[in-house]
Amino acid sequence: MGGEVDLGARLKAFVGRAAATAGTGKDPVNLPMIRHWCEAVGDTSPAYAGDAAVAPPTMLQAWTMGGLSGHVDRSGAHDELFALLDGAGYTAVVATDCEQEYLRPLRPGDEVTFDAVIEAVSDRKTTKLGAGYFVTTRMDIRVGDELAGTHRFRILKYAPGGKGPAGKGAASKEPAPVATASNGSVSKESAPRRPRPVINRDNAGFWAGVAERRLLIQRCGDCGRLRFPWLPGCNGCGAQEWDTVEASGDGTVFSYVVMHHPPFPAFDPPYAVAVIELAEGVRMVSDVVGVAHDEVRVGMPVRLEFQQVDEGLVLPVFRAAGRTSGVLG
Repeated sequence: MGGEVDLGARLKAFVGRAAATAGTGKDPVNLPMIRHWCEAVGDTSPAYAGDAAVAPPTMLQAWTMGGLSGHVDRSGAHDELFALLDGAGYTAVVATDCEQEYLRPLRPGDEVTFDAVIEAVSDRKTTKLGAGYFVTTRMDIRVGDELAGTHRFRILKYAPGGKGPAGKGAASKEPAPVATASNGSVSKESAPRRPRPVINRDNAGFWAGVAERRLLIQRCGDCGRLRFPWLPGCNGCGAQEWDTVEASGDGTVFSYVVMHHPPFPAFDPPYAVAVIELAEGVRMVSDVVGVAHDEVRVGMPVRLEFQQVDEGLVLPVFRAAGRTSGVLG
């Protein structure tokens, strides 16, 4: 326990230390990078093109990235902090979340500078991945003397395998008890449940359609533009009136990732998660089923089906074309 307390005190000493001082973006804000970003996320807003273009706000961090060669104007604080954690057995790392605040539009030609500071190091936490420490870094991004935005990035440095150093305070790795019915079958209540979607006033109509086994796409009532995911207003013309069209169900894999780690209850890695380009031209993220994770390919034709995940959840998924359908709700 004494060693862990000492480690915690040494980690807290990093709070407030600079991770980068007067860093300089490798390139000015520029239209080609804005175009690549917009193509990748499927955003065709006219605000991001032409002589009066601004950069998408969510690109804020992109202008500070050092690429494979890195930055030469970083301090050694991060490296020292990570080396201390590695030496104590917290060798694994996973990004947990980020927060961005936008204060000034970035325009082509703007030269970006930034300062970064280690803003917080948590107390030792026990998580499902293992015991570890959350480290938060804040980056302030400027154009000249004007603050353009703030980016906070939080990671977890943890001991892999669900154990802390010397096995103390680690998350339990004992298997959860399995409830059985009187006939010996596994009770459905004991199975891990998939996370529930966050339903709000902006997307409630989409999930109502899914419950009816219909995939609904918003259509702007002014310019007729189709959009997905659901938004309160058109990202083309800004109009707030809209109706819906039902997707035909045909699509292709636009891109995909194979998830290996970390494992979560109700998911069985490795599995493929894909961006599906629907025949209607919009894209959505979903599972690809009916094919092994290592057989998913960009351009693969897929077909919509609705999967009854459990007694309270139906999800739209996409089956590789020509594969036999599984159990549907």
